[in-house]
Amino acid sequence: MARYFFDIRDDGGVYPDEEGLEFATQREAEVEATQTLAGLAQDLAVQDERPDVAVEVRTEEGRVFQAALIFESNAKRH
Repeated sequence: MARYFFDIRDDGGVYPDEEGLEFATQREAEVEATQTLAGLAQDLAVQDERPDVAVEVRTEEGRVFQAALIFESNAKRH
């Protein structure tokens, strides 16, 4: 089992995960990261200003992967 840390990055900076979660495989950590990102997307969807946001996943050995959500629109909002 490895402990994975899920740091959140947005336009305001990085918010480090101090506790982390233990998973047997990286795939399990990837699922957790995407679920976290989905929750963040729901929270941000109702805001007028939507910053890009990423979940940066690391172990004690260093960065493993990143899952990101980019809000981009060419249309004007009504």
